[in-house]
Amino acid sequence: MKILETQDLKKYYGSGANQVKALDGVTLSVEEGELVAVVGASGSGKSTLLHMLGGLDYPTSGKVLVGGKDIFQLNETELTIFRRRKIGFVFQSYNLVPILNVYENIVLPVELDGRKPDKNFVEDVLQTLGIAGKRNNLPSQLSGGQQQRVAIARALVSKPNIILADEPTGNLDSRATLEVLGLLKLTGERFHQTIVIITHNEALAQLCDRVIHVEDGKIVGGVPDEK
Repeated sequence: MKILETQDLKKYYGSGANQVKALDGVTLSVEEGELVAVVGASGSGKSTLLHMLGGLDYPTSGKVLVGGKDIFQLNETELTIFRRRKIGFVFQSYNLVPILNVYENIVLPVELDGRKPDKNFVEDVLQTLGIAGKRNNLPSQLSGGQQQRVAIARALVSKPNIILADEPTGNLDSRATLEVLGLLKLTGERFHQTIVIITHNEALAQLCDRVIHVEDGKIVGGVPDEK
């Protein structure tokens, strides 16, 4: 079943001779439960694609469908709520709040949504990611790998359908990189989530279910032919 789909997605900046086509007619689909890597060089459009998939930026034209819903037909408030509840984000920079401890950082998105965290589920995520013993630590007291685990946990606790990860291992060494990918795969399977990883790391990408290659705003490989 398709959980995520784009149709002729375009994002242009500027006009005339100065126009930049960050995305130039991208059509793809991701199946429910799939772990997909989107690979491309710097400036290829892969991060722009992730921002579109997550509703963080609006396209020039085209559609993004999540569970069959065209997210850009929602108004700004509806899109914010939809994004908060249906899509989890993991960024290279972690984006943890320095004055909050691990547990507080993890449950923050749920609380901002006016809901109470599912304490049993949070505990399950903490145990699965191996950071239960760090719940009272501040981000500054954690290693890079541990901070990334907290960022993954924060993305999971809203129980989103989709996790979008933008260069989630970019600041980590090779051992921690494989560890984080293993954790993403584990949590995806355990919590029934679809994961899209943006990366320039080909070796990392090859460990995913499918690799989509992006070049100059276009997909150049990794999308099955329509039957």
